[in-house]
Amino acid sequence: MTESVRLAKRVAEVFLCSRREAEQYIEGGWILVDGQIIEEAGFRVFPQQIIERLPHATLTPALPVTLLFHKPAGMVIDAEALQASACITAENCVADDRSGIRFLKRHLIDLSMTNALDSSASGLVVFTQDWRIKRKLEEDASRIEEEFIVDVSGDLIANGLALLNHGLYFNGRPLAPVKVSWQNETRLRFAVKGVQVGQVAHMCKAVGLTVESMRRIRIGRMPLSRLPAGQWRYLLGYERF
Repeated sequence: MTESVRLAKRVAEVFLCSRREAEQYIEGGWILVDGQIIEEAGFRVFPQQIIERLPHATLTPALPVTLLFHKPAGMVIDAEALQASACITAENCVADDRSGIRFLKRHLIDLSMTNALDSSASGLVVFTQDWRIKRKLEEDASRIEEEFIVDVSGDLIANGLALLNHGLYFNGRPLAPVKVSWQNETRLRFAVKGVQVGQVAHMCKAVGLTVESMRRIRIGRMPLSRLPAGQWRYLLGYERF
């Protein structure tokens, strides 16, 4: 019976490169085994299996990626034990993603969710492997504005809109000024910096309103735009928060 060998060894033999270069090709998603991309250097292959290297294969290390996800209402994402594979798959990448990036398993490794969102809310969520983006969104949170569209019910108390803009407390501390305005008779727009989980619902309750639905449509300069619920895309190279 013919024994299998590590894919890295076979790639090194077929393409006349070093074992380390073979591993880099594999980890970069450039190697196909019987027509399927394999990203694990230790994958076992048999001599009869067809090994191919994609055109334009490069040994340049892959850059860290940032993903924009439209979280549906009710989905719980645990930032402390993130299982990105539960909501980020090749199948739910938006059809018109313009990044040109090929989806690889390695894009799910060491992802951080930077801006927590109430489980009952929907809207823009950021996952990133890039420490610079993570640091900006977390350490500069008090200076980065987030925008929410909030559908409410109930009767607003006297001077309620003014209180929403400035004058309320959350977790025993006074809140910084917030930009709140009516979009129609039952819909409010919040533009708030350094928002905390539960803050918007608490503010509404304090002035006699109940949140029926909430959607985050912007983080900094990055809008949710037309990204469908439950789908994601890559952050483009020129886009900035």
